[in-house]
Amino acid sequence: MKKFRLTLILVLTFLLLTSACLTQTTQTPVEQAPGETTLVVWDQFYREEESKVIETLNAEFEAAHPGVKIERETKVLADLQMTVKLALGETDGPDVAQVNQGRSDMGALVESGLLLPLDEYVSTYNWGNVFSSSVASRNSFTPDGKTFGQGSLFGVSPTAEVVGVFYNKGIFADHGWSIPTTFEDFEALLAEIKDAGITPISFGSLDGWNAIHEFSAIQHLLVNLDYINNLTYGVNNVSFDTPENQRAAQILSDWAKAGYFSEGFPGIGYDDSNNLFKAGEGAMTITGSWFAPELMTGTDQEFGFFLLPGFSGQPTMAIGGVGVPFAIRKSTEHADLAAEYLDWMISQRAAELWAQAGMVPAMSLPEDSQVDTDNIFGDTLLAWQTINKNNAVGHYIDWATPTFYDTLVSELQKLLGGVTTPADFTAAVEVDYANYLQEKSQ
Repeated sequence: MKKFRLTLILVLTFLLLTSACLTQTTQTPVEQAPGETTLVVWDQFYREEESKVIETLNAEFEAAHPGVKIERETKVLADLQMTVKLALGETDGPDVAQVNQGRSDMGALVESGLLLPLDEYVSTYNWGNVFSSSVASRNSFTPDGKTFGQGSLFGVSPTAEVVGVFYNKGIFADHGWSIPTTFEDFEALLAEIKDAGITPISFGSLDGWNAIHEFSAIQHLLVNLDYINNLTYGVNNVSFDTPENQRAAQILSDWAKAGYFSEGFPGIGYDDSNNLFKAGEGAMTITGSWFAPELMTGTDQEFGFFLLPGFSGQPTMAIGGVGVPFAIRKSTEHADLAAEYLDWMISQRAAELWAQAGMVPAMSLPEDSQVDTDNIFGDTLLAWQTINKNNAVGHYIDWATPTFYDTLVSELQKLLGGVTTPADFTAAVEVDYANYLQEKSQ
Protein backbone atom coordinates (compact mmCIF):
# COMPACT_ATOMS: atom_id res chain seq x y z
CA MET A 1 0.00 0.00 0.00
CA LYS A 2 2.86 2.32 0.92
CA LYS A 3 4.64 1.34 -2.30
CA PHE A 4 1.52 2.23 -4.26
CA ARG A 5 1.26 5.57 -2.53
CA LEU A 6 4.93 6.27 -3.19
CA THR A 7 4.46 5.36 -6.84
CA LEU A 8 1.38 7.56 -7.06
CA ILE A 9 3.25 10.46 -5.49
CA LEU A 10 6.11 10.04 -7.95
CA VAL A 11 3.67 9.94 -10.90
CA LEU A 12 1.80 13.02 -9.71
CA THR A 13 5.09 14.87 -9.13
CA PHE A 14 6.20 13.99 -12.65
CA LEU A 15 2.89 15.20 -14.09
CA LEU A 16 3.10 18.48 -12.17
CA LEU A 17 6.66 19.07 -13.31
CA THR A 18 5.70 18.26 -16.89
CA SER A 19 2.69 20.59 -16.70
CA ALA A 20 4.87 23.39 -15.31
CA CYS A 21 7.37 22.95 -18.12
CA LEU A 22 4.62 22.96 -20.70
CA THR A 23 3.10 26.06 -19.16
CA GLN A 24 6.46 27.80 -19.16
CA THR A 25 7.01 26.81 -22.79
CA THR A 26 3.67 28.28 -23.92
CA GLN A 27 4.47 31.59 -22.21
CA THR A 28 7.85 31.97 -23.91
CA PRO A 29 7.67 34.09 -27.11
CA VAL A 30 8.14 32.19 -30.31
CA GLU A 31 11.72 32.54 -31.49
CA GLN A 32 12.27 34.75 -34.49
CA ALA A 33 12.74 32.80 -37.67
CA PRO A 34 16.23 32.92 -39.19
CA GLY A 35 16.59 36.05 -41.29
CA GLU A 36 13.33 37.55 -39.95
CA THR A 37 13.22 41.07 -38.50
CA THR A 38 10.46 42.10 -36.14
CA LEU A 39 9.41 45.74 -36.01
CA VAL A 40 7.40 46.50 -32.86
CA VAL A 41 4.81 49.24 -33.44
CA TRP A 42 2.49 50.89 -30.92
CA ASP A 43 -0.49 52.85 -32.24
CA GLN A 44 -3.77 54.29 -30.95
CA PHE A 45 -5.98 53.44 -33.93
CA TYR A 46 -8.26 51.18 -31.92
CA ARG A 47 -11.56 52.09 -33.57
CA GLU A 48 -12.77 49.54 -36.08
CA GLU A 49 -12.43 51.52 -39.31
CA GLU A 50 -9.12 53.05 -38.27
CA SER A 51 -7.74 49.67 -37.27
CA LYS A 52 -8.68 48.20 -40.65
CA VAL A 53 -6.57 50.86 -42.37
CA ILE A 54 -3.55 50.10 -40.18
CA GLU A 55 -3.91 46.33 -40.56
CA THR A 56 -4.05 46.71 -44.35
CA LEU A 57 -1.00 48.96 -44.43
CA ASN A 58 0.93 46.62 -42.12
CA ALA A 59 0.12 43.57 -44.25
CA GLU A 60 1.18 45.38 -47.41
CA PHE A 61 4.39 46.58 -45.75
CA GLU A 62 5.26 43.00 -44.78
CA ALA A 63 4.51 41.81 -48.32
CA ALA A 64 6.81 44.47 -49.74
CA HIS A 65 9.56 43.64 -47.22
CA PRO A 66 10.07 39.85 -47.17
CA GLY A 67 11.47 38.70 -43.84
CA VAL A 68 9.94 41.62 -41.92
CA LYS A 69 7.17 41.10 -39.38
CA ILE A 70 5.15 43.91 -37.81
CA GLU A 71 4.29 43.23 -34.17
CA ARG A 72 1.44 45.61 -33.51
CA GLU A 73 0.18 46.74 -30.10
CA THR A 74 -2.87 49.00 -29.96
CA LYS A 75 -3.78 51.28 -27.06
CA VAL A 76 -6.27 54.06 -26.43
CA LEU A 77 -4.52 57.42 -26.42
CA ALA A 78 -4.68 57.90 -22.65
CA ASP A 79 -3.03 54.52 -22.04
CA LEU A 80 -0.45 55.22 -24.72
CA GLN A 81 0.46 58.52 -23.08
CA MET A 82 0.86 56.83 -19.69
CA THR A 83 3.05 53.93 -20.87
CA VAL A 84 5.05 55.05 -23.89
CA LYS A 85 7.76 56.98 -22.05
CA LEU A 86 8.74 53.99 -19.89
CA ALA A 87 8.53 51.64 -22.89
CA LEU A 88 10.73 53.82 -25.09
CA GLY A 89 13.40 53.70 -22.41
CA GLU A 90 13.59 49.89 -22.60
CA THR A 91 15.89 48.05 -24.99
CA ASP A 92 12.97 45.88 -26.10
CA GLY A 93 10.52 48.76 -26.31
CA PRO A 94 8.57 49.67 -29.45
CA ASP A 95 10.67 50.58 -32.46
CA VAL A 96 7.88 52.86 -33.64
CA ALA A 97 5.20 54.48 -31.49
CA GLN A 98 2.61 57.18 -31.87
CA VAL A 99 3.49 60.08 -29.59
CA ASN A 100 1.07 62.90 -28.88
CA GLN A 101 2.12 66.43 -29.81
CA GLY A 102 2.88 69.12 -27.29
CA ARG A 103 5.35 69.97 -24.57
CA SER A 104 4.09 67.48 -22.00
CA ASP A 105 4.25 64.49 -24.35
CA MET A 106 6.59 64.72 -27.34
CA GLY A 107 8.62 67.51 -25.75
CA ALA A 108 9.23 65.47 -22.59
CA LEU A 109 10.35 62.45 -24.63
CA VAL A 110 12.73 64.57 -26.71
CA GLU A 111 14.15 66.12 -23.55
CA SER A 112 14.74 62.63 -22.14
CA GLY A 113 16.60 61.57 -25.28
CA LEU A 114 14.09 58.86 -26.18
CA LEU A 115 13.07 59.90 -29.72
CA LEU A 116 15.13 59.78 -32.88
CA PRO A 117 15.40 63.06 -34.84
CA LEU A 118 14.16 62.46 -38.38
CA ASP A 119 16.07 65.15 -40.27
CA GLU A 120 18.09 62.59 -42.24
CA TYR A 121 14.93 60.86 -43.43
CA VAL A 122 13.18 64.12 -44.34
CA SER A 123 15.81 64.41 -47.05
CA THR A 124 15.90 60.71 -47.94
CA TYR A 125 12.15 60.43 -48.46
CA ASN A 126 11.49 64.02 -49.54
CA TRP A 127 8.98 64.57 -46.74
CA GLY A 128 9.32 68.30 -47.27
CA ASN A 129 7.06 67.85 -50.31
CA VAL A 130 4.55 65.84 -48.29
CA PHE A 131 4.02 68.35 -45.47
CA SER A 132 4.21 72.13 -45.44
CA SER A 133 6.58 73.70 -42.93
CA SER A 134 3.65 74.85 -40.79
CA VAL A 135 2.45 71.24 -40.54
CA ALA A 136 5.92 69.81 -39.86
CA SER A 137 6.46 72.34 -37.07
CA ARG A 138 3.70 70.67 -35.05
CA ASN A 139 5.95 67.63 -34.67
CA SER A 140 9.19 69.57 -34.17
CA PHE A 141 11.28 70.43 -31.11
CA THR A 142 14.73 71.71 -30.33
CA PRO A 143 17.05 68.89 -29.15
CA ASP A 144 16.53 69.81 -25.49
CA GLY A 145 12.75 69.49 -25.89
CA LYS A 146 12.22 73.01 -24.58
CA THR A 147 11.13 74.86 -27.71
CA PHE A 148 8.03 73.66 -29.53
CA GLY A 149 7.68 74.25 -33.27
CA GLN A 150 11.39 74.58 -34.06
CA GLY A 151 14.42 72.33 -34.44
CA SER A 152 14.26 68.75 -35.64
CA LEU A 153 11.29 66.77 -36.86
CA PHE A 154 10.44 63.94 -34.44
CA GLY A 155 7.25 62.50 -35.92
CA VAL A 156 5.01 62.28 -38.99
CA SER A 157 1.20 62.33 -38.91
CA PRO A 158 -1.01 60.36 -41.30
CA THR A 159 -4.32 62.17 -40.71
CA ALA A 160 -5.44 65.80 -40.65
CA GLU A 161 -8.31 68.14 -39.75
CA VAL A 162 -9.43 71.63 -40.66
CA VAL A 163 -12.00 74.00 -39.13
CA GLY A 164 -14.40 75.77 -41.47
CA VAL A 165 -18.05 76.35 -42.30
CA PHE A 166 -20.57 73.56 -42.87
CA TYR A 167 -23.68 74.73 -44.69
CA ASN A 168 -27.10 73.31 -45.52
CA LYS A 169 -27.24 73.05 -49.30
CA GLY A 170 -31.03 72.80 -49.35
CA ILE A 171 -31.54 75.98 -47.34
CA PHE A 172 -29.01 77.83 -49.50
CA ALA A 173 -30.67 76.62 -52.72
CA ASP A 174 -34.20 77.50 -51.54
CA HIS A 175 -33.17 81.10 -50.89
CA GLY A 176 -30.74 81.54 -53.75
CA TRP A 177 -27.75 81.95 -51.46
CA SER A 178 -24.25 81.09 -52.67
CA ILE A 179 -20.98 80.41 -50.89
CA PRO A 180 -19.44 83.79 -49.99
CA THR A 181 -15.96 84.57 -51.29
CA THR A 182 -15.12 87.44 -48.91
CA PHE A 183 -15.60 87.92 -45.18
CA GLU A 184 -17.67 91.02 -45.91
CA ASP A 185 -20.02 88.89 -48.04
CA PHE A 186 -20.11 86.28 -45.27
CA GLU A 187 -21.30 88.84 -42.72
CA ALA A 188 -23.87 90.21 -45.19
CA LEU A 189 -25.13 86.64 -45.64
CA LEU A 190 -25.48 86.23 -41.86
CA ALA A 191 -27.77 89.26 -41.76
CA GLU A 192 -29.80 88.02 -44.73
CA ILE A 193 -30.27 84.58 -43.17
CA LYS A 194 -31.35 86.16 -39.88
CA ASP A 195 -33.87 88.37 -41.72
CA ALA A 196 -35.31 85.24 -43.36
CA GLY A 197 -36.15 83.84 -39.91
CA ILE A 198 -33.46 81.14 -40.00
CA THR A 199 -30.64 80.64 -37.51
CA PRO A 200 -27.47 81.74 -39.34
CA ILE A 201 -24.97 79.71 -37.25
CA SER A 202 -25.95 76.66 -35.23
CA PHE A 203 -23.81 77.03 -32.13
CA GLY A 204 -23.86 76.11 -28.45
CA SER A 205 -21.16 77.26 -26.05
CA LEU A 206 -22.02 75.08 -23.05
CA ASP A 207 -19.03 72.78 -23.54
CA GLY A 208 -16.65 75.70 -23.86
CA TRP A 209 -14.02 74.42 -26.26
CA ASN A 210 -15.92 75.13 -29.46
CA ALA A 211 -16.26 78.80 -28.49
CA ILE A 212 -12.47 78.91 -28.85
CA HIS A 213 -12.93 77.73 -32.44
CA GLU A 214 -15.53 80.43 -33.13
CA PHE A 215 -13.14 83.12 -31.90
CA SER A 216 -9.93 81.83 -33.45
CA ALA A 217 -11.58 81.11 -36.83
CA ILE A 218 -12.10 84.87 -37.08
CA GLN A 219 -8.74 85.65 -35.48
CA HIS A 220 -6.93 83.56 -38.13
CA LEU A 221 -8.26 85.94 -40.80
CA LEU A 222 -6.66 88.93 -39.09
CA VAL A 223 -3.19 87.72 -38.12
CA ASN A 224 -0.31 86.20 -40.06
CA LEU A 225 1.33 82.80 -39.76
CA ASP A 226 4.36 84.12 -37.91
CA TYR A 227 2.17 85.57 -35.18
CA ILE A 228 0.04 82.48 -34.70
CA ASN A 229 3.16 80.29 -34.62
CA ASN A 230 4.87 82.56 -32.10
CA LEU A 231 1.76 82.68 -29.92
CA THR A 232 1.19 78.94 -29.96
CA TYR A 233 4.81 77.93 -29.55
CA GLY A 234 5.55 80.58 -26.92
CA VAL A 235 8.45 82.26 -28.71
CA ASN A 236 9.53 85.79 -29.64
CA ASN A 237 7.56 87.39 -26.79
CA VAL A 238 4.34 88.19 -28.65
CA SER A 239 1.26 89.44 -26.81
CA PHE A 240 -2.35 88.33 -26.89
CA ASP A 241 -3.54 91.85 -26.13
CA THR A 242 -3.37 93.14 -29.70
CA PRO A 243 -5.68 95.20 -31.95
CA GLU A 244 -6.21 92.17 -34.21
CA ASN A 245 -7.37 89.96 -31.34
CA GLN A 246 -9.59 92.73 -30.00
CA ARG A 247 -11.15 93.09 -33.45
CA ALA A 248 -11.79 89.33 -33.65
CA ALA A 249 -13.40 89.45 -30.20
CA GLN A 250 -15.52 92.44 -31.26
CA ILE A 251 -16.80 90.60 -34.34
CA LEU A 252 -17.68 87.53 -32.28
CA SER A 253 -19.44 89.68 -29.69
CA ASP A 254 -21.36 91.50 -32.44
CA TRP A 255 -22.54 88.17 -33.86
CA ALA A 256 -23.89 87.15 -30.47
CA LYS A 257 -25.68 90.48 -29.98
CA ALA A 258 -27.17 90.32 -33.51
CA GLY A 259 -28.73 86.92 -32.83
CA TYR A 260 -26.65 85.06 -35.36
CA PHE A 261 -26.21 82.07 -33.04
CA SER A 262 -28.79 79.50 -31.93
CA GLU A 263 -31.31 80.90 -29.48
CA GLY A 264 -30.18 80.10 -25.95
CA PHE A 265 -26.72 79.12 -27.18
CA PRO A 266 -25.00 79.46 -23.75
CA GLY A 267 -27.04 76.48 -22.52
CA ILE A 268 -26.63 74.29 -25.61
CA GLY A 269 -23.92 71.62 -25.81
CA TYR A 270 -21.75 70.92 -28.83
CA ASP A 271 -23.41 67.60 -29.71
CA ASP A 272 -26.89 69.07 -29.29
CA SER A 273 -26.13 71.99 -31.60
CA ASN A 274 -24.72 69.52 -34.14
CA ASN A 275 -27.88 67.43 -33.94
CA LEU A 276 -30.00 70.54 -34.52
CA PHE A 277 -27.92 71.46 -37.55
CA LYS A 278 -28.09 67.91 -38.89
CA ALA A 279 -31.89 68.03 -38.57
CA GLY A 280 -32.07 71.22 -40.65
CA GLU A 281 -32.12 73.77 -37.83
CA GLY A 282 -29.64 76.42 -38.92
CA ALA A 283 -28.08 77.41 -42.22
CA MET A 284 -24.45 76.99 -41.13
CA THR A 285 -22.17 75.84 -38.33
CA ILE A 286 -18.47 76.43 -37.74
CA THR A 287 -16.52 73.37 -36.63
CA GLY A 288 -13.95 70.81 -37.74
CA SER A 289 -13.79 68.34 -40.61
CA TRP A 290 -14.28 65.47 -38.14
CA PHE A 291 -18.01 66.36 -38.24
CA ALA A 292 -18.35 65.49 -41.95
CA PRO A 293 -18.91 61.71 -41.59
CA GLU A 294 -21.85 62.36 -39.25
CA LEU A 295 -23.53 64.53 -41.88
CA MET A 296 -23.29 61.83 -44.55
CA THR A 297 -25.73 59.42 -42.91
CA GLY A 298 -28.92 59.50 -40.84
CA THR A 299 -30.33 62.72 -42.31
CA ASP A 300 -32.52 63.84 -45.19
CA GLN A 301 -30.52 67.06 -45.51
CA GLU A 302 -27.59 67.68 -47.84
CA PHE A 303 -24.53 69.56 -46.62
CA GLY A 304 -21.36 71.15 -47.90
CA PHE A 305 -18.23 72.72 -46.44
CA PHE A 306 -16.13 75.80 -47.20
CA LEU A 307 -13.29 77.72 -45.60
CA LEU A 308 -14.21 80.95 -43.85
CA PRO A 309 -13.24 83.54 -46.48
CA GLY A 310 -10.75 86.33 -45.84
CA PHE A 311 -11.38 90.06 -45.71
CA SER A 312 -11.68 91.39 -49.27
CA GLY A 313 -11.17 87.79 -50.43
CA GLN A 314 -7.50 87.74 -49.40
CA PRO A 315 -5.87 84.31 -48.89
CA THR A 316 -5.91 83.44 -45.22
CA MET A 317 -5.12 80.77 -42.71
CA ALA A 318 -7.59 78.34 -41.22
CA ILE A 319 -7.45 76.48 -37.94
CA GLY A 320 -6.02 73.07 -38.70
CA GLY A 321 -3.95 70.29 -37.34
CA VAL A 322 -2.64 66.81 -37.86
CA GLY A 323 -3.27 63.61 -36.00
CA VAL A 324 -1.04 61.86 -33.47
CA PRO A 325 2.32 61.30 -35.20
CA PHE A 326 4.44 58.18 -35.54
CA ALA A 327 7.91 58.51 -33.98
CA ILE A 328 10.99 56.25 -33.71
CA ARG A 329 12.68 55.07 -30.52
CA LYS A 330 16.15 56.55 -30.46
CA SER A 331 17.81 53.32 -29.29
CA THR A 332 16.17 51.04 -31.87
CA GLU A 333 18.45 48.73 -33.83
CA HIS A 334 16.16 49.09 -36.86
CA ALA A 335 16.15 52.85 -37.42
CA ASP A 336 16.28 52.69 -41.23
CA LEU A 337 13.54 50.08 -41.40
CA ALA A 338 11.45 52.11 -38.95
CA ALA A 339 11.89 55.16 -41.19
CA GLU A 340 10.69 53.11 -44.16
CA TYR A 341 7.64 52.20 -42.09
CA LEU A 342 6.95 55.87 -41.33
CA ASP A 343 7.27 56.67 -45.02
CA TRP A 344 4.78 53.87 -45.75
CA MET A 345 2.33 55.35 -43.22
CA ILE A 346 2.34 58.72 -45.04
CA SER A 347 2.33 57.36 -48.59
CA GLN A 348 -0.32 58.07 -51.20
CA ARG A 349 -1.55 54.51 -50.69
CA ALA A 350 -2.11 55.35 -47.03
CA ALA A 351 -3.88 58.56 -48.07
CA GLU A 352 -6.23 56.54 -50.27
CA LEU A 353 -7.11 54.13 -47.46
CA TRP A 354 -7.75 56.91 -44.94
CA ALA A 355 -9.96 58.71 -47.43
CA GLN A 356 -11.92 55.53 -48.08
CA ALA A 357 -12.51 55.33 -44.33
CA GLY A 358 -13.92 58.88 -44.37
CA MET A 359 -10.98 60.52 -42.63
CA VAL A 360 -8.98 63.39 -44.11
CA PRO A 361 -5.42 62.23 -44.81
CA ALA A 362 -2.57 64.62 -44.07
CA MET A 363 -1.07 63.63 -47.44
CA SER A 364 -2.36 64.28 -50.94
CA LEU A 365 -4.37 61.58 -52.69
CA PRO A 366 -2.89 59.83 -55.74
CA GLU A 367 -3.89 61.21 -59.13
CA ASP A 368 -5.73 57.97 -59.96
CA SER A 369 -7.63 57.94 -56.64
CA GLN A 370 -10.94 56.07 -56.71
CA VAL A 371 -12.32 57.81 -53.62
CA ASP A 372 -15.64 59.56 -54.18
CA THR A 373 -14.98 63.23 -53.42
CA ASP A 374 -18.18 64.62 -54.95
CA ASN A 375 -19.64 65.05 -51.48
CA ILE A 376 -19.07 66.77 -48.17
CA PHE A 377 -16.00 64.63 -47.47
CA GLY A 378 -14.52 65.89 -50.73
CA ASP A 379 -15.18 69.46 -49.58
CA THR A 380 -13.25 68.94 -46.34
CA LEU A 381 -10.47 67.14 -48.20
CA LEU A 382 -10.11 70.01 -50.68
CA ALA A 383 -10.07 72.53 -47.82
CA TRP A 384 -7.24 70.70 -46.07
CA GLN A 385 -5.23 70.30 -49.27
CA THR A 386 -5.67 74.03 -49.98
CA ILE A 387 -4.34 75.28 -46.66
CA ASN A 388 -1.58 72.66 -46.60
CA LYS A 389 -0.39 73.56 -50.11
CA ASN A 390 -0.53 77.30 -49.31
CA ASN A 391 1.34 76.86 -46.01
CA ALA A 392 -1.71 78.34 -44.31
CA VAL A 393 -2.42 75.77 -41.59
CA GLY A 394 -3.15 77.63 -38.37
CA HIS A 395 -3.32 76.36 -34.81
CA TYR A 396 -5.57 75.39 -31.96
CA ILE A 397 -4.51 78.35 -29.83
CA ASP A 398 -5.33 76.66 -26.52
CA TRP A 399 -1.96 74.83 -26.93
CA ALA A 400 -0.22 78.11 -26.07
CA THR A 401 0.08 77.58 -22.30
CA PRO A 402 -0.82 74.76 -19.91
CA THR A 403 -3.75 76.84 -18.60
CA PHE A 404 -4.75 78.65 -21.80
CA TYR A 405 -7.73 76.42 -22.49
CA ASP A 406 -9.41 77.15 -19.16
CA THR A 407 -8.65 80.85 -19.42
CA LEU A 408 -10.06 81.14 -22.94
CA VAL A 409 -13.22 79.24 -22.08
CA SER A 410 -13.88 81.39 -19.03
CA GLU A 411 -13.16 84.69 -20.73
CA LEU A 412 -15.12 83.83 -23.88
CA GLN A 413 -18.17 83.01 -21.77
CA LYS A 414 -17.96 86.48 -20.24
CA LEU A 415 -17.45 88.09 -23.65
CA LEU A 416 -20.33 86.25 -25.32
CA GLY A 417 -22.57 86.99 -22.33
CA GLY A 418 -21.90 90.70 -22.64
CA VAL A 419 -20.25 90.82 -19.21
CA THR A 420 -16.90 92.04 -20.57
CA THR A 421 -15.68 94.04 -23.55
CA PRO A 422 -13.26 92.86 -26.26
CA ALA A 423 -10.52 94.92 -24.56
CA ASP A 424 -11.30 93.24 -21.23
CA PHE A 425 -11.14 89.85 -22.94
CA THR A 426 -7.73 90.27 -24.54
CA ALA A 427 -6.27 91.87 -21.40
CA ALA A 428 -7.44 89.00 -19.18
CA VAL A 429 -6.10 86.34 -21.55
CA GLU A 430 -2.79 88.21 -21.81
CA VAL A 431 -2.29 87.86 -18.05
CA ASP A 432 -2.25 84.07 -18.45
CA TYR A 433 0.04 84.21 -21.47
CA ALA A 434 2.51 86.70 -19.99
CA ASN A 435 2.75 84.68 -16.77
CA TYR A 436 3.58 81.57 -18.78
CA LEU A 437 6.29 83.32 -20.78
CA GLN A 438 7.83 84.64 -17.57
CA GLU A 439 7.85 81.18 -15.95
CA LYS A 440 9.25 79.68 -19.15
CA SER A 441 12.16 82.11 -19.18
CA GLN A 442 13.25 81.33 -15.63
